[in-house]
Amino acid sequence: MRILILGGTTFLGRHLVDAAAARGHEVTILTRGRRDPQPFPEVERLRGDRLTDDLAALDNRTWDSAIDTSGIAPRAVRNTLKHLQGAVGHYIYLSSIAAYEDFGLPGITENDPLRPPLLDDQASIETGDDYGALKAGCEQLLGDALGEQLAIIRPSLIVGPHDPTDRFTYWVRRIAQGGDVLAPAPPEQWVQIVDTRDLAAWLIKSCETGRSGVYNVGNPEKSLTLDKVLDECARVTRSDALIDWVHEDFLLEAGVMPWTELPLWIPAKEAAMRGFTSMDTRRAASAGLKCRPLAATIRDLWAWDRSRETSLKAGLTPDRESQLLEQWRMNQARWL
Repeated sequence: MRILILGGTTFLGRHLVDAAAARGHEVTILTRGRRDPQPFPEVERLRGDRLTDDLAALDNRTWDSAIDTSGIAPRAVRNTLKHLQGAVGHYIYLSSIAAYEDFGLPGITENDPLRPPLLDDQASIETGDDYGALKAGCEQLLGDALGEQLAIIRPSLIVGPHDPTDRFTYWVRRIAQGGDVLAPAPPEQWVQIVDTRDLAAWLIKSCETGRSGVYNVGNPEKSLTLDKVLDECARVTRSDALIDWVHEDFLLEAGVMPWTELPLWIPAKEAAMRGFTSMDTRRAASAGLKCRPLAATIRDLWAWDRSRETSLKAGLTPDRESQLLEQWRMNQARWL
């Protein structure tokens, strides 16, 4: 097959290239050319800017399938459709669970309502407009144009090697370092993730079958909790880490930022977000998505993280963590 990947030099894109090449497909990637393309010497590389409609490189070409990992602003999708409509037989769009209107209840299904779509051509993620509404707008544009040719994927947190956000990587590195580790209580809070390589492999197979429709993607609902994640991190990295489960009220009063300073943490008080970590993913599982064991993801992510020398983009700094733990131990009676 001839597969076009819109955005293919970081994280999911690079794993899509690997998965497609492993199955013998002919791969073309379209990027703005701002990143080093050396990981992909075997693929055709096109340059273009979807926001400015600098997409002449797509003209007079055809592909069997396209995978859109980079469409956020509606005008970028509109511009792309002008050049690709009728030029691809199948289109996969990577949307987001942020497109859903209500995370108040767990078990969100693909049929639940979306946020009101943001379709303004001047809207872009760079100007701080709402991400979920932008994704919903892109879904609507693509659905209207492509119909049964379209598959929409709404993944949970994507994790694995080459993750530029470091959200899951923070916990693997921090647990591996050992010592006293601050973690947000309660330990049994739900976590939902998908390994980027599992997602990539399933998307390439979806190209092969022309799979259409909408799919929530992640580990099975209510199968993974934060304490299980941290315990597995400790087991895989052979760490002596000791977890201090700190009450969320203390953390919120101290100004700790959920999801950024403490990745995977969504406070129980955030009732509107309760479904964020427990989507119903049975439709994707029935369509062949297989999630590797958590230990395999942790092992490979740890190996990749040790191969680089960089500070993390997410998580508590060591000084911040130490200060919080000291304050917690001095005042925890107030919160228990």
